[in-house]
Amino acid sequence: MSYDYDNMPKIALDWHNAGKGAALATVIETWGSAPRPVGSQLVISGNGEMAGSVSGGCVEGAVVVEAIEALDDGQPRILEYGVSDDEAFAVGLACGGTIRVLVEPVGKAVSIDILTQLIQANDTRQPIAYVIDIKSSKRHLDHDTNGVFTDLFRSDKSGFEGDQFVAIHNPPLRMAIVGAVHIAQALVPMAQVAGYDLVLIDPRDAFGSSSRFPGQTILNDWPDEALTDYGLDMRTAVVTLTHDPKLDDPALHVALRSDAFYIGCLGSTRTHAKRIARLQDAGFSESDIKRLHAPVGLDIGAKSPAEIAISILAQVTETLRRG
Repeated sequence: MSYDYDNMPKIALDWHNAGKGAALATVIETWGSAPRPVGSQLVISGNGEMAGSVSGGCVEGAVVVEAIEALDDGQPRILEYGVSDDEAFAVGLACGGTIRVLVEPVGKAVSIDILTQLIQANDTRQPIAYVIDIKSSKRHLDHDTNGVFTDLFRSDKSGFEGDQFVAIHNPPLRMAIVGAVHIAQALVPMAQVAGYDLVLIDPRDAFGSSSRFPGQTILNDWPDEALTDYGLDMRTAVVTLTHDPKLDDPALHVALRSDAFYIGCLGSTRTHAKRIARLQDAGFSESDIKRLHAPVGLDIGAKSPAEIAISILAQVTETLRRG
């Protein structure tokens, strides 16, 4: 059976509803070169079945034992493990570290209602935070991406805020590429490896064809219509590559009115100056226009389509992680 490892709450709830029992284990703190980042999750069934990972294999066995005991007594627990250099090396790290793992039996420590809301948020692409007060054991959900956990939502990082552990559940990353050109042929597989769901938009059938982009989602619609239907949110990057104002500009109009976290435009400095003038004439403000990354990509001296694609993905990553 295959599982959606981006939706651990669903696996946990499915196993619980199937009568297997389920416990959710979450990395809540790390020190040193820990194998998995804070927020990583492992689901354990009552018969020891596992999905996900909290350490890349170093301590999973010990967590499973504790999880089954938690299912028996109904009590959550916080575990702490030191990962040795030898164990870390076995999972691809140069040196070890220490991790703390919170184990929560489903239906007891973590409620069915909370898991259901987490699943619904994932299905509807709504960011949500699962907040646990470590001292009082109280739990609640927070939907306010512009509230006290704004920085955690934006950086896509779970972590502690005082005595509260905040598990960020953001929608999967997406990238909309306008212009099925040579750079896109290199950027698409790179972005997919980096975890982005891709859509290619190009009304020109000769460019946006399955023969040039086998297996990809291609929308042969005008970019503004395609992006409007696609829906842009804070987990979406938009990259325009056509070099044609008739195609790029309508896409930028939609993107600049959205919450897209990254908007990049191919073209020289001179081309961008003309683009700015057109956007100003269309009523966009200076702060709107400053959201654009143009010329697109980090300045690494890229020349070939593949190198330009590398520079674009690097800049998208920098914007996502550093703002």
